[in-house]
Amino acid sequence: MRQGRLLSEIAKATGGVLHGGDRRISHLSIDTRQPFPQEGTLFIALGGKHHDGHRYVAEARQRGVKAFLLRSGDPPLEAGESAVVVVDTLKALQALAAWHRAQFNFPVVGITGSNGKTVVKEWLSQLLAPEERIVRSPGSWNSQVGVPLSVWAISTADTLGIFEAGISEAGEMDALARIIQPTLGIFTNIGPAHGANFPDDRAKAEEKVKLFRSSRSVVFCIDNKVVREALSTLPGVELVGWGRAGNASLRIVNERIETDGTRLTLARAGHEFELSVPFIDSASVENALHCIALLLHLGHAPETIATRLRTLRPVSMRLELLPGLNNGTLLNDAYSNDLSSLTIALSQLARTSVGRPKTVVLSDIAESGEPPAELYARIAGSLRAAGVEHLIAVGPGLKAQAKLFDASTLFYADAEQLLHAHPEPPVNGAVTLVKGARSFGLERVVARWEERTHGTVMEVDLEAMRHNLNHYRELCGPQVRIMAMVKAGGYGSGAVELARFFAHEQVAWLGVAYADEGIELRRQGIRTPVLVMNPEPVPMETVHRYRLEAEVYDRRSLKSALDFAEHVADAPAVHIKLDTGMHRLGFMPNEVPELLEALRGTKQLRISSILSHLAASEDPAHDAFTREQIGLFRQLSAAISEALGYSPLLHIANSAGATRFPEARFDMVRLGIGLHGIGADAQETALLQPVETLRTVIAQIKDIPAGDSISYGRRARTTGATRIAVLPIGYADGLSRKLGEGKGRVWINGQEARTIGAICMDMCMVDVSGLHCALGDDAVVFSPAHPVQEYARDLGTIPYEALTAISPRVKRVFVHGG
Repeated sequence: MRQGRLLSEIAKATGGVLHGGDRRISHLSIDTRQPFPQEGTLFIALGGKHHDGHRYVAEARQRGVKAFLLRSGDPPLEAGESAVVVVDTLKALQALAAWHRAQFNFPVVGITGSNGKTVVKEWLSQLLAPEERIVRSPGSWNSQVGVPLSVWAISTADTLGIFEAGISEAGEMDALARIIQPTLGIFTNIGPAHGANFPDDRAKAEEKVKLFRSSRSVVFCIDNKVVREALSTLPGVELVGWGRAGNASLRIVNERIETDGTRLTLARAGHEFELSVPFIDSASVENALHCIALLLHLGHAPETIATRLRTLRPVSMRLELLPGLNNGTLLNDAYSNDLSSLTIALSQLARTSVGRPKTVVLSDIAESGEPPAELYARIAGSLRAAGVEHLIAVGPGLKAQAKLFDASTLFYADAEQLLHAHPEPPVNGAVTLVKGARSFGLERVVARWEERTHGTVMEVDLEAMRHNLNHYRELCGPQVRIMAMVKAGGYGSGAVELARFFAHEQVAWLGVAYADEGIELRRQGIRTPVLVMNPEPVPMETVHRYRLEAEVYDRRSLKSALDFAEHVADAPAVHIKLDTGMHRLGFMPNEVPELLEALRGTKQLRISSILSHLAASEDPAHDAFTREQIGLFRQLSAAISEALGYSPLLHIANSAGATRFPEARFDMVRLGIGLHGIGADAQETALLQPVETLRTVIAQIKDIPAGDSISYGRRARTTGATRIAVLPIGYADGLSRKLGEGKGRVWINGQEARTIGAICMDMCMVDVSGLHCALGDDAVVFSPAHPVQEYARDLGTIPYEALTAISPRVKRVFVHGG
């Protein structure tokens, strides 16, 4: 389908009406912020809970788009433009994808389940690549929008499709099943993920199996009773179950962990054989068994599968954002390279760059099945559409097509030649995407160009952050603005990158504690309005120079703002802080009459907002006091608005206030800890996604005899032979000394390991007696599986303090989901 589809065909498939001339469409776009070619792009104006794509038609037009999919009654076309007008643009997108899928007859694997979908899809693609030309979901595109966009990529050159399907509520799978039309299926497992809108796992499994109603066969784990019973309701579908049960099509006879992976003894059709999976964790073994069962079902010999399993590598479902040398940032995607993943990576590059130079280090794409001239012409077009200023090409394939790329492109035979020429990133201050097939070893480029740090890392999941932001947007409604708090280093997670993320997500305001934090955001090119919440005596000229806005909260700060506004025509607006009961900063109620008098006498000073701070919005025991605060705020702010003759924005609610007190949302809410996945209560926290993971690595393992002491002070003594692991994380990294001597814990390969002895400045020791672990294994301090709330409880504090205590020397790695 490289030639695309005609708009007249699209109109027929979607039940729409074509306005303007017919034209051929090869690319679908739903986001004007992402790269796309001008020619052949159809901009689809999707409406949703948090946005309306019709607001961005003009922006798409400015970027050269000439074809649109619009809802009835939307803006008239300009000369030379075309549009298909439909009743519902999302349903039209899904109908288009279903029609497009129906034009192809090759096998398609549909994958659903609570976890493991993306890993199974990527591993199947690796394992089947020698025989098949595979089209698959990019990243984790398994939603009501992601699935149709994935299926649109099917072309006549493909021989096998692999697509994920994810749901979050009843009724969603019917649409995805019509789009994917799988001939084969895999049901990975059932668990708590995305369970908020289902009464139990059984109901969720019954919704998921709708994907397979027209499939020939489905692979699943027969030991999972809920999945087994849900699949048993499908008439005429062959069920290929693997597991330990005696009636399994593929039975696990034995499973043992070895130094380099897991050795499986399997039985199928009366024949026993052994396979090795290069992983030891149970999730990876389960994912591998789904792949093994499908390959056996497709007729592949155990010997062939055994050879290919040895090449499996962990699937990085996220792009890492790393600090680089020369004031740069690295976007690490150095382990795979194909057109679909390149599209995702370029989109993330566009999100991340925010005005900084864009560089791409790109390797050849192998085994695409497409003629090289056509393949690299498409790649060159994608790079131009993404606004990439600097390309570094690695491999003979790219070099052979040099005429397709800009004259400034640098070509190198391999990673070694590149690093010899450029031991550091060649463009100062650039965001550099490193994108390459594993065989080219571009991870060495990342390792060389990355800013040197030790092995302890704070991983920040920006997809989880986006999920949490959208939760509050849906909760508060489109009329309520969002201020995202990025003070205290973004709650310990990295203020600048989080600010860039929130700017991309188009929040109304960013909140910082001190002017220095706001100045740094401006120096990094962030243009979103910034409110300085705790202005020390900083000259108003500094606030003005960096286009910040500050609170006024007493007579002194008000006088400073008034004096500056008298002499500077474009003086920054200010925000009036009221003390309604927190008794921190703010005008007390008895000071408001004097404030009103001062405001009545000025026309120069602009007031952007009036705000206050709730003292205990998360605690039901103080709800009466919270309501008193809200009532007092409403009364005082009304008096101020009357004195001004206009109504500034009003805001008092933090994350918990926004959830528990709808009347406190006013014009804007200030979101902090909720964006990091911690809700007002357990019920809301279950709807949010944890954002941060703090992990380190095992530096050394040693066996300590009975009676020896460990660490400073010799307070810890072994009672028997003890194996310990030394971890490069200590109190200088934010791991409190309170967590020593067994009070703290980490998780290694899913196993709990308690601290032993005192926490040192740069290291700590944990007891790994009886645990399976090795040098270099990750040791997780907190993560989505072991939330920061648990870590904070071990510390005897709150998550705010636990997060903000993590030292700046701990590298922050920002990850983007597919």
